[in-house]
Amino acid sequence: MLFGIDTTVLAMMGLIGLSAAAVAYALLYGRIASEKQRDERLVRVAAAPVRTAGAGGRKADPVSSRKRSVQDTLKDIELKQKFKAARSTNPPMPLRLQQAGLKLSMGKFWIFSAITGVLCFFGMLIAGMPLTVGLGAAVVGALGLPRFLVNYLRKRRQAAFLDELPNAVDVIVRGVKAGLPLNDCLRMIASEAKEPLRSEFRAVVDALAIGIPLDEAISRLFERMPLPESNFLVIVISIQAKAGGNLSEALGNLARVLRERKKMRAKIQAVSMEAKASAGIIGSLPLIVMALVWITSPDYISILWTDPRGQVVLGVSALVMFTGVMVMRKMINFDI
Repeated sequence: MLFGIDTTVLAMMGLIGLSAAAVAYALLYGRIASEKQRDERLVRVAAAPVRTAGAGGRKADPVSSRKRSVQDTLKDIELKQKFKAARSTNPPMPLRLQQAGLKLSMGKFWIFSAITGVLCFFGMLIAGMPLTVGLGAAVVGALGLPRFLVNYLRKRRQAAFLDELPNAVDVIVRGVKAGLPLNDCLRMIASEAKEPLRSEFRAVVDALAIGIPLDEAISRLFERMPLPESNFLVIVISIQAKAGGNLSEALGNLARVLRERKKMRAKIQAVSMEAKASAGIIGSLPLIVMALVWITSPDYISILWTDPRGQVVLGVSALVMFTGVMVMRKMINFDI
């Protein structure tokens, strides 16, 4: 006994707190690292010297003037991206629904979440689970399951966008080389490309139709599709709109970069499949062993959910297992 509390209970509380801290670290490590790299890059860009014309009143070189204009445009874009990056990594739910391609209001989303939570609660009660388990399932069903579904649809839509983006850039390159204005090329993509590329570029075309400048209209593409590839397209078109230059050549290089990134992503996925299979087997072994023991000796393992101490052990084990799965997930997921 310590301060009137059983030492076993204190040990359990300490283990639960340590596991919760490990889960939080595993979930937030990637975001913390990316924010640190972004801040360091912004500091380097802000500290970069900008050359100005000499004090003798000599006429500025056109190449140097355009270079300074490009540098100033890049700095403006970097400052804007600094504020957009935090929103892109953790966007609010209305923007997340828009990025997933779901035409749902927040009211309908909360209604759907409440219905899911109620169904999970009564499902656990019908299965004979205790009331605490039912309440936990209700919380997971109301707060976790709908968000998981939205994130899944969001990632699938972003993957489809990445597959078609190089083709869209090639269409712009061919149209510009043929003498078509950039706006006509964007309208062509908005009418003939596959989804979700069609709807995203249609939003850009609609913004241009109401008088929004090209650089501002195209910058909204990154808000709806917060991907490095869409950010590359926004930067190239924004620089060309403000500083001029050969747009077809710049977009041609961008299309080649996008295709190389696509190949690299496929190679990374192929190389990491062995690690993902190993992680799946390791993560599923406890559940498989538990199911086999329950089939062969149900009285032996039923103490885990009939006895309060067994429920505590089961909850702590599930938390530790979830922590291990998240750590393995961070180890085998690679970004380019």
